[in-house]
Amino acid sequence: MDGELLNSHDPIMDAQPDITLLYRIDPCRNMARFYRLSIQPTLFGGSSLLRNWGRIGTEGRLKVELFDTPGQAAAACEHAAGRKLLRGYWHASASRSAQGIVTPAGAKAAFAGSVEPARPAE
Repeated sequence: MDGELLNSHDPIMDAQPDITLLYRIDPCRNMARFYRLSIQPTLFGGSSLLRNWGRIGTEGRLKVELFDTPGQAAAACEHAAGRKLLRGYWHASASRSAQGIVTPAGAKAAFAGSVEPARPAE
């Protein structure tokens, strides 16, 4: 009986987690944040939405929400990602040239080159 359990494959449990990674970097406000959303199966046939957020370079915080179906978890993931995109976060997979910002160090360099220096008033 143990051999059957070890050899059987559950396609739900073998699935790779669906991960969405968002960033928000604003050097003027000393802001360098990440927000990671991941849908993973549970041991009891449901799905979980893992939210991990914090400052880039730290482990951040983690919150786990449990759902009965993968569809419910996906809807919650899309809703959370949509809210973050409205607040100024952008996808990690977005093109670097379109965003102009990649890392906190790159953000400072990109931002400094895109703003004209202030001219003294005469």
